Amino acid sequence: MLAVLGFVATLTLVTSLIHFYLWRRLVRDTTRPGRWRRAGSLLALGLAILVPTTMVSTRSAGMSWLAWPGYVWLAVMFYLLVVLVALEVPMLVVRLVGRARSRQVGTSAPVPVTVPPPPAAPPPPVAPPPPAELPGGRPVDDVVPDPSRRLLIARGVAIFAGLTAAGVTGYGVRTALGPPQLDRVRIPLARLPRAMDGLRIATVSDIHIGPLTGPAHTARIVELINSLDADLVAVVGDLVDGTVTELGSSAAPLANLRSRYGSFFVTGNHEYYSGVEEWVAEVDRLGLQVLVNERRGIVTPGGVLDLAGVNDATGETAEVSGQLAGPDYERALGDRDPDRPVVLLAHQPVQAQEAARFGVDLQLSGHTHGGQLVPFNLLVGLAQPVVSGLGSVDGTQVYVTNGAGFWGPPVRVGAPPQVSLVELRAG
Repeated sequence: MLAVLGFVATLTLVTSLIHFYLWRRLVRDTTRPGRWRRAGSLLALGLAILVPTTMVSTRSAGMSWLAWPGYVWLAVMFYLLVVLVALEVPMLVVRLVGRARSRQVGTSAPVPVTVPPPPAAPPPPVAPPPPAELPGGRPVDDVVPDPSRRLLIARGVAIFAGLTAAGVTGYGVRTALGPPQLDRVRIPLARLPRAMDGLRIATVSDIHIGPLTGPAHTARIVELINSLDADLVAVVGDLVDGTVTELGSSAAPLANLRSRYGSFFVTGNHEYYSGVEEWVAEVDRLGLQVLVNERRGIVTPGGVLDLAGVNDATGETAEVSGQLAGPDYERALGDRDPDRPVVLLAHQPVQAQEAARFGVDLQLSGHTHGGQLVPFNLLVGLAQPVVSGLGSVDGTQVYVTNGAGFWGPPVRVGAPPQVSLVELRAG
């Protein structure tokens, strides 16, 4: 609970700063003082409050209706920020050029004006003198800063940013709510016997059953996995965003998973936010074998594969005890036959840094969502050694699936939902 509150507090601070920036660019810069600026300021304040309110309240019964507007705005906010920040450089250039021209006008030599002597009689009407000109015949008014022009440019930038953010978000919603894509990957293992060549593991992570999904979301994923006729099924964490009481019915289709040698599950960080003990028991009841810092020997006609699983690292600081309190690599991987190939299920790719010490051939992970929202994937890469697909960490191969669901905004841009079929090949 403390971890959740800390995350919400940090998110509140960050989104408040973002909304202040959006207010400056989209409200203050595009309006004159008056009722429209006041209305825009109130709207910005309301949207800033909406984000943390959504994060907290949608985990409470009866408040799931807030999830759609709150989470969709979170995505729009993100892409507004991205577009406006990208436009800061060209806008800065425009402002600097305007200031330079203003200084040029201010230091230009005055245009000489000849004043005739006073006439003896009332002078006839005289046409007004021509406007002052710069060298080359350019009117001074063309380069003097014009507040109306600045206002027009600011409004154009705001409209462009708004349309772009709305369009990208709409595309992302359609992608996130669509069927998962299938990624097929062949991975050679040096210790895999020739007789086990072609063993297939259907891998899925980050289903994130929650307030914006239901049984149909889970059932569609199960149907795709079953169509693969895999030897093993690996569910590598972040199954849920809520309690068993709230989401048990939405998880029920997992009982229909089929594979030749069994379906297996390891915890992700979100299980620790949602009542990990109850979910481990519920997943076991649905027929998945939960690997709690342990391994199983998968006996096939061609030989034996060690399949191990460790808890998510969040368990180290969560309010749990016993076997669920964090990963125990020694218990899961120590004292095993070194001639057997070993595949490790671990939610976070970064856990491979420890797994490599035990000679793990392949780690299957999720957690990153492939970045979920480009260019957010660049930030994910700062915390995880592999963001999507196949990589290597200290000699251990790591395959990261994008996940079949979404967290927070029902939006995926550049990282479609995914179920992966990992085929092991004899190296």
